[in-house]
Amino acid sequence: MPIRRLDPLLVDRIAAGEVVERPASAVKELVENALDAGATRIDVAVEQGGKSLIRVIDDGSGMDARDLALAIERHATSKIPDGDLTAIATLGFRGEALPSIAAVADLTIETRAMGAPHGCSIRVDAGEKRGLSASNWPRGTKIEARALFAATPARLKFLKTERTETAAIVDVVKRLAMAHPQARFSLSADSGALFDYPPCGDDSARRIFQILGEEFAANAFRLEAERDGVRLSGLAGLPTYSRGNAQMQYVYVNGRPVRDKLFAGAIRAAYLDFLSSDRHPVAALFIDCDPRSVDVNVHPAKAEVRFADPGLVRGLVVGALKQALAEKSHRSADTSARAAIDALARGNGAQYRAPPPANWSLPRSPYAPAGFEESAQAAFDAGAPMADARAHDAPAQEPESPLGAARAQLHETYIIAQTQDGLVIVDQHAAHERIVYEKLKRQREETGVARQMLLIPAVVELDESRMNALAPALDELAAFGLALETFGPGAMLVRETPALLGEVDCKRLVEDIADLLAEEGDARGLSRRLDHVLATCACHHSVRAGRRLSAPEMNALLREMETTPGAGQCNHGRPTYIELKLADIEKLFGRR
Repeated sequence: MPIRRLDPLLVDRIAAGEVVERPASAVKELVENALDAGATRIDVAVEQGGKSLIRVIDDGSGMDARDLALAIERHATSKIPDGDLTAIATLGFRGEALPSIAAVADLTIETRAMGAPHGCSIRVDAGEKRGLSASNWPRGTKIEARALFAATPARLKFLKTERTETAAIVDVVKRLAMAHPQARFSLSADSGALFDYPPCGDDSARRIFQILGEEFAANAFRLEAERDGVRLSGLAGLPTYSRGNAQMQYVYVNGRPVRDKLFAGAIRAAYLDFLSSDRHPVAALFIDCDPRSVDVNVHPAKAEVRFADPGLVRGLVVGALKQALAEKSHRSADTSARAAIDALARGNGAQYRAPPPANWSLPRSPYAPAGFEESAQAAFDAGAPMADARAHDAPAQEPESPLGAARAQLHETYIIAQTQDGLVIVDQHAAHERIVYEKLKRQREETGVARQMLLIPAVVELDESRMNALAPALDELAAFGLALETFGPGAMLVRETPALLGEVDCKRLVEDIADLLAEEGDARGLSRRLDHVLATCACHHSVRAGRRLSAPEMNALLREMETTPGAGQCNHGRPTYIELKLADIEKLFGRR
């Protein structure tokens, strides 16, 4: 078949496939245009997941007839006046959004420029222009895209369900709304209004809480950092307030929402000590920098960026998050405590509010236990603990400590401690796991992890891939406290192990480390994997659930938690303790 030029309309439809991938892509482009026009109110409405209708109304600057006629032409834009792509200050800049949507939908635009005597409108049906006409539209711009992808049935065929497409639109509008608190955003669908965020002025935190909820507000900390002209601000969640995916990570560069591997990796690295690989933190991060130091023209959807100095930006994000986590991670997310209170409140006991008679006493009760004596009751009133692991010898000042004084151990797993204004329930294994991990890290950084020499070196046989992963890392593993030597073509000799771990299953430990190192071979990856190895070892060699602790042991654990970084959660992101305030407990019993 001979080479021939494609029909211009077909060219437009092919190009539109890069810009308008799904209904959410069209919504994103239209809302960005509204923001670039200075809109302070943006109303979005969709039907059938955006397939049958997308409507965006704004109160921005609008367009006159000349601009409207050019707006639907490819590569016509007002956003690069000097043709300089090195200093883009707007969300849009390519001049492709409206012509791309017009090529695959029935597009109608009504608009009115500020100060114009009347508005104007235009319609483009699957790339065919219907001409300009006068309009009585009062202010700003209204854009309607109907029958999206009707002209390209192949694309329509591969769209997801209506519910999924609507969810993608919700996510797109929320991401844009978060970065522009000065504007009001509303979104409605077939089922009715989905959200309506009032303007927040310059209070970006308020807009973040509007979108992520008050629960995030109670479990987040602020970030403020700057380095070499690059500024980072925003909010991040406590490790115990994590999610099963990264959907609730919002990152912006000069107000532009991005999904970039640089930031995903930086956030993951910062939380590496606090979360397992299947958990993801919640964060809203804003990077502000000179537009000339970042290239936004690297992806059709403008979702990725390239920095002149990516190491600087990554270091700023990782450093700021790590510093904030070190200061704040002694806190445990209060969602666990709220859940406990709610669960108790739903119990049958919480429904009963009748107080006992004023003259009631246990000795006169028909349900009094046999052999009840006043002397026994006196001992109980004096505060004698009723658990096997007693804490009566705890120092008197310990309830004044943040985690209080141990009073009992339940099921050989949970420590109950009394604080000045409530009680704390501690998961002894999770708490000790964090303590052991931090000790191992501190030893490695200061003097190297203390080692214990094996009386009889252990020989561990490995396959070729594991041997290749371990061989380059022997020196780094020695700093970790694990001394290995090659022992023939398919084996490693274990001479020393970290002393803090006590008795170790050498075969399992070496195999696990080899598997971890095989995933990443660079130095930075090796450092992360060694931290992962430390965390794994700490988990396997901490105080296990089911071990009975004495009162001094329980109090010693509480005191160590108070001085250990990140003690609010274990290495997997689970809370190490739950704090219940006395006021909440009193509400359960109808005292408040």
